Amino acid sequence: MDKPTQHSLTWTVDDTMTAKRIGTAGAKILSTPNMLALMEACALELAQEYLDEGMTTVGAEAHVRHLAPTPVGMQVTATATLREVERRKMWFDIEVHDEKGKCGEGSHLRIMVPNKDRSQG
Repeated sequence: MDKPTQHSLTWTVDDTMTAKRIGTAGAKILSTPNMLALMEACALELAQEYLDEGMTTVGAEAHVRHLAPTPVGMQVTATATLREVERRKMWFDIEVHDEKGKCGEGSHLRIMVPNKDRSQG
C-alpha cells in the first residue's frame, strides 16, 4: 500500500482560538497563530505515515499567509501536501479553507528526530 502524500484536518473555531483572546486584535476571528497551529498539526499527522518506530518530527520552519478572516463557529480545514523528503527533512505545502473559501496558505518544514523526552538531555 502506498503512503499518502496529502492529508486534511478540520477544526471548528471557538472563542479560545480568536485574535481577541490572544490580544492581537479586537475581532473574534481565527488568529494567525491558531491557523498556524492547525497547519502544523495537519502536517504532523501526515508525517507520521512516513516515520519508523521510535521517531517523531519537530517543526523547524513555517511561512504563513493569512488571507481572510474566519469567525467563531465556522469550520476551518487545513490540507497538507508532502512536497519533498530529503534525509531527515520533510517539506509540506499547506492550504487552509473555511466555509467561504481559501483563507490561508503556507509551507512548513519538519525534521525527523528520535521520539524521546528532549528535556532529559
